[in-house]
Amino acid sequence: MRMRAEHTTPGSTGSPWAIVAAVLAGCWTVAVTVLAQTGGWAVDQVVLIGGLDRLVPLWPVVCLFTVLLIAAAALPLALVPRSSTVRVTGRLWLAGALVLGVLGLLRTIPPVHHEAYLAALAVVAVLLTVVTTRLPSHVLGPGRHGGMPEHTAGGPRDDPGARATEQGGRPDGHPSVVTLLAVAAGLALLLPWVWLGALGGLVETVLAGLGAAAVGALAAALLGARYWARFEVGEPSRPARLVLVGGLVSGVVLLLVGAGVGHSGAQLPLLVTLPPVGFVLAALRAVARRPAGAGGPAPTVWLVGLGVFGPLAFTDPEEVSLLLVGTRDVPFWVAAATGAGLAVAVVLAIGYGLLLARRSARAPSRVLAAASALTLLVTVGLVGTTVGQPGLHGERLFVLLREQADLSGVSGGPGRAGRDARAGEVYRRLVDTADRTQTELRRDLRRARLPHTPYYLVNAIEVEGGPAVRAWLSRRPEVARVLVSQRLRPLPMPADSATGSAPPPSGPPWNITMLGADRVWSELGVTGAGVTVGSSDSGVDGRHPTLTQGFRGGDDSWFDPWNGTRAPTDRSGHGTHTVGSAVGRDGIGVAPGAQWVGCVNLDRNLGNPAAYLDCLQFMLAPFPPGGDPFRQGRPARAPEILTNSWGCPPIEGCDPRALRPATAALEAAGILVVAAAGNTGPFCGSVQDPPAPYPDVLTVGAVDDRRRVTAFSSRGPTATGAAKPDLVAPGKDVVSAMPGGGYAVLDGTSMATPQVAGVVALMWSANPELVGDLDRTRRILAETADPVETDAASRDQTDECGGAANIAGAGLVNAYAAVSAARN
Repeated sequence: MRMRAEHTTPGSTGSPWAIVAAVLAGCWTVAVTVLAQTGGWAVDQVVLIGGLDRLVPLWPVVCLFTVLLIAAAALPLALVPRSSTVRVTGRLWLAGALVLGVLGLLRTIPPVHHEAYLAALAVVAVLLTVVTTRLPSHVLGPGRHGGMPEHTAGGPRDDPGARATEQGGRPDGHPSVVTLLAVAAGLALLLPWVWLGALGGLVETVLAGLGAAAVGALAAALLGARYWARFEVGEPSRPARLVLVGGLVSGVVLLLVGAGVGHSGAQLPLLVTLPPVGFVLAALRAVARRPAGAGGPAPTVWLVGLGVFGPLAFTDPEEVSLLLVGTRDVPFWVAAATGAGLAVAVVLAIGYGLLLARRSARAPSRVLAAASALTLLVTVGLVGTTVGQPGLHGERLFVLLREQADLSGVSGGPGRAGRDARAGEVYRRLVDTADRTQTELRRDLRRARLPHTPYYLVNAIEVEGGPAVRAWLSRRPEVARVLVSQRLRPLPMPADSATGSAPPPSGPPWNITMLGADRVWSELGVTGAGVTVGSSDSGVDGRHPTLTQGFRGGDDSWFDPWNGTRAPTDRSGHGTHTVGSAVGRDGIGVAPGAQWVGCVNLDRNLGNPAAYLDCLQFMLAPFPPGGDPFRQGRPARAPEILTNSWGCPPIEGCDPRALRPATAALEAAGILVVAAAGNTGPFCGSVQDPPAPYPDVLTVGAVDDRRRVTAFSSRGPTATGAAKPDLVAPGKDVVSAMPGGGYAVLDGTSMATPQVAGVVALMWSANPELVGDLDRTRRILAETADPVETDAASRDQTDECGGAANIAGAGLVNAYAAVSAARN
């Protein structure tokens, strides 16, 4: 007897059980992909915030498990069901998972080398496209030998018009209706990113375009005519099935492809915006089957390519970070653009599906399709040049020269006069060295028309340029090394200013009394008068009632290289809080009689070595607004003490030695640099980010109101084996000033650091002969410090970190004892 045929009718879906299995496999694939991608990004962020070394194997491991988990569901679909449609669906999802796995491996490239990543993405996507197009016809679709007839509903294969269709155009060489409609849809997807995002550098943007085009070509190879034919053969009168079923299947494929695109963070918007594009592609395919419709791979390349180009080019993945969450910064606007992109994609899916996929619908005229594409192109251009952020905003290069100034033998007498003499001599030597060694390099940069900013506190130049410029600079004999200087891209509108909701203190808060600062005021009559503290931070609200009287004033007491403000301002509140703890009136500051000067080095919580150097350089030799730091610096106006509640990690472009010459120069000038240890505890060896590990910096950890070292306070030893922190101070639940006249309670070694700066201000106010005598000052602080209490966990950790000095330093600073000793 004859055996029953083992195949189903082309185009049929098979048994209900096969359909249920396909639905479950699709849901499983989506869940695994979304959870793996968001989970991998979250791990990246935890590692970053925790100050740990980057986990290079993270994404290879995530990709491997993602592919295995998806394959567990897709492979049975690809092999078992009697329905060829279900089998092709399983094979396509399996291919998409493999694409995700291969592209995801590129995330081992460090994020700081974004151009290299984009170039690799373009190359690998092209290779995957070639491999996909050369797969046998029956793998992703029936093809010529898979039960398909030699023609489709649109016409014979050997028809010249059909061949033009496969190439994405018309016989006359002009773009097809479907291609023009795809371009219009892609531009609509791009519009939110042009409005709310900002481009990087020129090379970065070009490579992003090439990478997006390559990803579009890869999607076209996966979702080619062989795939769509499975939903068309035998049922030319049911375009709704093509749109609904074909759109669902292709949407999962696009989810998998998008999940592999971009460094960690850039792929998150694509998880949301690309899947609905599958329905748009299905609707366009329905049009392509009609006379004059034409199709081929070009519509998919344009639509997916433009959809990928938005998040790939108009946002920096390093800025999609929890470090910027909490304000209306890049993550907020990326989320807004993603939401707008999702809305656009859904509208396109519904609109194209209803208007283009009806049985009675005819292909739109080419004139109408061209007009739609042109209108959207003009709209994108107008938005980008008006309400958008026009221009290129790429990273810069921080070029460190080999020769640094020789500051040996700098001397001066005791007290402020001696300090001023030392500062003047240090300033002269630094400027002379920079002028002499930078002359030829600056001349070549001018000839190449490369914008640049020279520095002298560290003999360095910040240059606008990409990988080619970096390679050229690295080969120059006077250059020691070239770092990537992170530059945040501009926002559609400034972030809202932070305000405080805590009530003003009715008397000295607990941290002031723990230090004994209130006793210094009342019993010793010392408030810090005659001493100036310099703050390099997010800024200072100079109109706050507790701070306005302490501002030194003049034309050289405020510098804002971020926003160019001429009066002390602060949007984030961090700098206002720290200055308040150092010199604020009304009981919140340790040295309420001291004055302060300020500089903005971290307006948006991600900086770079040049931004930090801008302020440190200003602190050594203040200059008037718009002045030349090399020629108009006033070292005699330098503040005596600097409070620095910031660190420069590798993500911002710093290496461990980047700012070392700066703190050495300030030490030679007799200016005390006080810096936060960091909030990456309780890990041992977590005092890592400059300037905290440097030996000439007074590094401060944090304790709570029970004199216990907080869990977040960073521990030593440093990478060189030195013990850090040097001291600890109250850093948990500290109340201080906030912009707008309010108050807030904050935690961190950032809060502890200005209190130590305030204690030194009290010491130097009590004994002006100590001004500039950094060794004696450090010795007094260490000898008068109080022991800190430790719980069992901290005692167990002492041995792990190499001793108690790497957890609490010399102990808790004691203002009363230190000022008393300074007087004697």
